[in-house]
Amino acid sequence: MGLFGKILAKITGTAHASAADWEELEAALLEADLGPELSRKILQSARTAKSDSASQAIASALRTSLCDKSREMSSLHPSAILVVGVNGTGKTTSSAKLANALTGNGQSVLLAAADTFRAAAVDQLLTWGERLEIDVVHGAVNADPASVAFDAAQQCLARKSDTLIVDTAGRMHTKNDLMDQLGKVKRVVEKVLPVSEILLVIDATTGQNGLTQAKVFAESVDLTGIILTKVDGSAPGGIALAIEAALGIPIKWVGSGESARDFAPFEPEAYIHSLL
Repeated sequence: MGLFGKILAKITGTAHASAADWEELEAALLEADLGPELSRKILQSARTAKSDSASQAIASALRTSLCDKSREMSSLHPSAILVVGVNGTGKTTSSAKLANALTGNGQSVLLAAADTFRAAAVDQLLTWGERLEIDVVHGAVNADPASVAFDAAQQCLARKSDTLIVDTAGRMHTKNDLMDQLGKVKRVVEKVLPVSEILLVIDATTGQNGLTQAKVFAESVDLTGIILTKVDGSAPGGIALAIEAALGIPIKWVGSGESARDFAPFEPEAYIHSLL
């Protein structure tokens, strides 16, 4: 049974639901990382529903909370995809998994290890590249990320690859430094290739902190979508709804495990069904 299933069973026939039942539902919504504002909206929808349709009312409220922007990836080729986010969210792994997914769809893909301030990130992406048989452009440790990205963009064009995926830096001394660096990477890549997507990686286990991260990045770069990682049963995952409701940025991909196959397009109806 989903996160709300047992509680919904109790309040179906709302005329008989107690105050404690409604409090339990509100607590469950908050624990699912939907946040106070969205939780109140969904709770109100359930309260005003007909007595036998509380679950349908909640499903409808969840559905309308999702943004209506396209979840399809850009079809522009050749082009670059910038993968952004703070360290620890699964950014580098998601870059590799995205490359694998696009390769599986018939695209020719090149990876760029531009998170040069973290040697482990470069090594990690090189390991993924070998495993997936996808070439990775990289530079020396602590090399200028924009330089690596520019070199990769030129190689993408020379090889006539469809897509360049750039794993960007996830940590700098200050937030402004990080955002300035992302802006620089985007500008130099665009001298060679159009940037068709900027995808933000959010860890589902971080709860409302994920919404805070999304707001910071959305204020600084033009995000086109989100990759939600670590959605494996231990995380409620309601943060996806909270982000879409608050910022109007569509979740495009979901990572749910360690293997390259544990990565798939976000399916709103399946997501809502899993909650209910």
